Amino acid sequence: MEFKITDDYIELYKLIKAADLVDSGAEAKQLIAQGFVLRNGEAETRKRAKITPGEVIAIGEVSLEVVK
Repeated sequence: MEFKITDDYIELYKLIKAADLVDSGAEAKQLIAQGFVLRNGEAETRKRAKITPGEVIAIGEVSLEVVK
């Protein structure tokens, strides 16, 4: 699914929360810390990683393509 942002980037944990994949920012941070979040196919463990348009974030079987 696509997720549209209006700025140049969005922090990873905020993206996961804004896309309603979790109930809270704390839950998003836990998923990231445990290595369940993939950024362009590779594990991303930085909560505040700057995600830009064109990147794909995956958690389990859910994929988000970030667009502007």
